[in-house]
Amino acid sequence: MSRRCALLAWALLALLGLGAAQKDCGPIVSRQGWKAQASRCSQRLRQPVRYVVVSHTAGSVCVTPASCQQQARNVQHYHVQQLGWCDVGYNFLIGEDGLVYEGRGWNTIGAHSGATWNPISIGISFMGKYMDRAPPAQALKAAQSLLACGAARGYLTRNYEIKGHRDVQQTLSPGDKLYEIIQQWPHYRRV
Repeated sequence: MSRRCALLAWALLALLGLGAAQKDCGPIVSRQGWKAQASRCSQRLRQPVRYVVVSHTAGSVCVTPASCQQQARNVQHYHVQQLGWCDVGYNFLIGEDGLVYEGRGWNTIGAHSGATWNPISIGISFMGKYMDRAPPAQALKAAQSLLACGAARGYLTRNYEIKGHRDVQQTLSPGDKLYEIIQQWPHYRRV
């Protein structure tokens, strides 16, 4: 999906009242926008947060707003129904459509990286499997815009550090190709 199409989709979501949770932070689809189940989570993140953990869902990719909304619901269903969590585990999900999908958001502790890292980090997960292929440019740009917004709004420290999921837990996530990319981002730091 082209950047123009992603922006048009975001504008349509905003017009329908389903769009950006933070309108000037780029295309963030609210929980209402992707028809999330109500969260049962209550543990708050202490802000500003210093760490961001980037992962992949290792599931199906999505390339349109409709397919990404469905995939976000699928991830939430798995986390709540199968794993027994209070909500989708990630703070934000990134679709190949170039949109960000609000998970637990900036203020709630996630369930993405274990007991040590969850209370001190924001979890961002790209929807798809990125072992042998990289996410498209618009997905990478959406994640970078989200991070810049988080730092500008004080959710993240100005000197926040990006970690790959495999840097903080024994896992293949975020996939070899995505891991190669995030290691080039200016805020990436190996543990």
